[in-house]
Amino acid sequence: MIDALFGSKTRVKLLHLFLNNPNRAFYVREITRKIDEQINSVRRELANMLSIGIIKSETSNNRLYYEINQEYSHYKPLHEIFSDTLAGPNHTVEAKVDTNDWSKRLKPLGDVRILIFSGTLVKGSTSDIDVLIAGDINKTQVKKFVKELEEEENRSLNFVVMSYQDFYYRLSIRDRFVVSIASGKYTTIVDTENILHNE
Repeated sequence: MIDALFGSKTRVKLLHLFLNNPNRAFYVREITRKIDEQINSVRRELANMLSIGIIKSETSNNRLYYEINQEYSHYKPLHEIFSDTLAGPNHTVEAKVDTNDWSKRLKPLGDVRILIFSGTLVKGSTSDIDVLIAGDINKTQVKKFVKELEEEENRSLNFVVMSYQDFYYRLSIRDRFVVSIASGKYTTIVDTENILHNE
């Protein structure tokens, strides 16, 4: 029903992605992978959304990036319709369209309880850490996972791996390292206990 209301399935998926990641910009191939739609369809809808003013674009590192325009006159009602969570102003939650994709990609890593993207992966983040993973993790598989991300992003990434207990403890005592990430801009990919939303 919502597809009919908003014109197309691709447009709905794009709105879902952008409105659940209001502080993050995406390039076209990244978008097509995340929402699992054909690139021509994605390009067409991005052009439509740009012309209306719902999204904006900018070029960085020879790539054209798109993100939601938070100054758009109907941003708030659209956010209420498409947002998966009432996230705080400093962080966002990865859209639900990504759940299955990330579940498959993370399975070899072990019991991933926390996965956060920040740093160069999140527009506006000033963190030195790009990827933080907590849980009972296979470190060899993590290196493979990060290498894949580096190839996708075409840049080297700084990552940190720790046990979930260590992460939870550091968060609870307001450890400077963890808080420096949690208080900045980041994207939550996995948070099994929903502890970050209580921040």
